Amino acid sequence: MLRSGRNLQLLSKNVVRENLRLLSSTPQPSPKDATKKVAKERTLDKKPVKSSSFVMNLFIGSSNTAQVFPFPDGLNTEHKETLGVLVDPVQKFFEEVNDAALNDSQSAVPEATTQGLRELGAFGLQAPVEYNGVGLNNTQYARLVETVGGFDLGVGIFLGAHQSIGFKGITLFGTEEQKKKYLPKVATGEQFAAFCLTEPSSGSDANSIRTRAVLSPDGKHYILNGSKIWISNGGFAEVMTVFAQTPITDPATGETKDKVTAFIVERKFGGVTSGPPEKKMGIKCSNTAEVYYDNVPVPIENVLGGVGQGFKVAMNILNNGRFGMAAALSGTMKASTKTAIQHATARVQFGRRIDSYGTIQEKLARMAMLHYVTESMAYMISSNMDKGSTDFQLEAAISKVFASEAAWNVTDEAIQILGGNGFMSANGLEKVLRDLRIFRIFEGTNDILRLFVALTGLQYAGGHLKQLQKAVKSGNVGVILGEAAKRAKRTVGLRQSNSLSEVHPKLALQAQLTSKAVEGFGITVESLLIKHGKNILDEQFLLNRVAAAAIDIYANVVVLSRATRALNMNISSANHEEMLARVWCNEALDRIQLNLTAVKSQSQLSNFSTMSQIAKEMCEHGGLIQQNPLGI
Repeated sequence: MLRSGRNLQLLSKNVVRENLRLLSSTPQPSPKDATKKVAKERTLDKKPVKSSSFVMNLFIGSSNTAQVFPFPDGLNTEHKETLGVLVDPVQKFFEEVNDAALNDSQSAVPEATTQGLRELGAFGLQAPVEYNGVGLNNTQYARLVETVGGFDLGVGIFLGAHQSIGFKGITLFGTEEQKKKYLPKVATGEQFAAFCLTEPSSGSDANSIRTRAVLSPDGKHYILNGSKIWISNGGFAEVMTVFAQTPITDPATGETKDKVTAFIVERKFGGVTSGPPEKKMGIKCSNTAEVYYDNVPVPIENVLGGVGQGFKVAMNILNNGRFGMAAALSGTMKASTKTAIQHATARVQFGRRIDSYGTIQEKLARMAMLHYVTESMAYMISSNMDKGSTDFQLEAAISKVFASEAAWNVTDEAIQILGGNGFMSANGLEKVLRDLRIFRIFEGTNDILRLFVALTGLQYAGGHLKQLQKAVKSGNVGVILGEAAKRAKRTVGLRQSNSLSEVHPKLALQAQLTSKAVEGFGITVESLLIKHGKNILDEQFLLNRVAAAAIDIYANVVVLSRATRALNMNISSANHEEMLARVWCNEALDRIQLNLTAVKSQSQLSNFSTMSQIAKEMCEHGGLIQQNPLGI
């Protein structure tokens, strides 16, 4: 359901590293060239890569609404009937059987609870039915994940480390033989799975992985040696997706290089051992341990996805699961908000219920808006995936960043509303806050994912500029005139027809301003590429502002789409949803403007330079530099 811990950070960081390499691989032309080479060289006789992703197209100032309007629904009648049968039993199980406080205090999930989860089918929710799984689609899965997230994030990690990443690679890339051999046992929870990537010495660069797998002399096995750290379910998993360096010889050049390969490794192969459970701040009931591999013989038929294709395997596993985090955390936010409302409507101070005070009202309203955005992102992405979309990596990354920060803020404010009661363990919110802290770190830190969003989008925009440059050189009049006309309209303040015309009339102003923000975002991106070229890679102060603006624009479009659906269908909460969307968009538009202005404001650029110098001096000094004001 949720993904594993820090063991996922490496791969998301490496995507950024790969984009850095792609963006910087082309020599930089003269600064006078307004279309600097900022994207990987593409074959000249091929058309530029096109994307259906809203966020990707945002970077060229275009609103491609195919994946955002109308708000998608990934469930047909049969799907809804199946889901209806599952939701109540899961809800009842977590209300009556699972004891989150006990799990936390014992730093383990009791066997009776684990057996109950097996009986629910919770360990194989998306595994195909023919392999003993439940066979849910992504939207159905998101709904059940949301339920779990409202009760116990630690159990969510236990379940998610097993199926969302542990054996997900077998589902996505496994051969028919691999699926038949492994899925039936892991889907039922008879055996547990883990995703093994992070190592003691590896950071952002996957090439620094030291775990190695070398083909045996008889060619029947790979001999695996190395270790992995912070592996969720690592202390007891019988089946592991392990990533290791393998030597690969280029048949054309004869040159041998190491490339990452994914393997299905069984503990019973021999040579697999685990360290003691790690002591953690939160999600204590999920097992996290170091795993060691000492001359483990891995049959060649256990290569997953092809030799040297480990990076692709890992990234697809992550991209296919991130939406679940937003779904789970929307459940967490809903539960925290309910607790806050129950207290606010019962607590009387100065002769009035505290929910009548503006300070509390603002907190509750903001909590509702953050939840609305998070939930909308989760189900928009899952539904698009169910409709066959494969172009959602930026949206999935954004949903992870947004959800993890929104859930932290919502739960923190819930504690604030409860005051001293919220700080006490008996209430349960302090445990939720401890559990939530890891979500901004694992599966790629939010800092890394912001850079990933910015750099991937910039790479796409750079390719667009490159194609324009080629059109100029080749004399493609149609392309040149079309681009010139678009820029001329921008210059004199004329805009194209509202590209968000699908939005309900009640939210027309917010749609118009968001559409204008899309165009402004594209102009800003282009100016950054022209000014900095490949050196944009080193401008992380700017990249972070670009990412922040992209996140807000995507959030606006998502809520406008969902609120429009509610208004068009005249559902009971339509007017409430319209208010949530209107206020959210109004405030987000101000933030977007501030962030886009910051990347070209001389005062802000000066501040960024100064902050860089402050940090450098602190690191050289080994701590804070200023003296205590008392001089003692």
